[in-house]
Amino acid sequence: MHTAGGRVRSVDFVSVPSYLIAAAVEVPTSRGVVEAAVSYGGAIYAQVDAASVGLAVTPEHHQELIALGREVKWALNDHPVARHPADDRLSGIYGTILYERLGPLHQRNVTIFADGELDRSPCGSGTAARVATLMASGELPPGGTLIHDSIVGSRFTALAQPSPVITGMAYPTGEHDFVVDPDDPLVPGFVLR
Repeated sequence: MHTAGGRVRSVDFVSVPSYLIAAAVEVPTSRGVVEAAVSYGGAIYAQVDAASVGLAVTPEHHQELIALGREVKWALNDHPVARHPADDRLSGIYGTILYERLGPLHQRNVTIFADGELDRSPCGSGTAARVATLMASGELPPGGTLIHDSIVGSRFTALAQPSPVITGMAYPTGEHDFVVDPDDPLVPGFVLR
């Protein structure tokens, strides 16, 4: 936790061991064949340089970014690179990260996950996947820092190590109290697996 003026300004979390699965997978899309890196950072992500398809990671392009992100995800979801080696529950492409280079070790990205949802944050597990990709290519040295901005301007920084340390901030947006009605026939709850 990082504080200033008596307030929490940011927090760190240590991600899972993250690694590159494939450096360059060709993916046919409506914009032509794109090259995607695939990495694991808590989930499996495909990553595409937005400039390679004539896009910028800006709010004005969000519909095109969503469309391309969905195409890449579904094109690779059943590909061998989307198989987790130890736990098949983690298999499949969780999301597509479309990134834009802003400078050395400074990128802006948007993560398109589920079936076209746009992450407003730089994406924690996605940032870990980007760190793994950049470390594997030698672009991000061990102990180096990636500055990872989102499409709406929020920022994570990530310390490059096998389990990346990601720093970011968040603010409370609401509270919720769960209650149990004594007449509820499902108390204490249920689990279906």
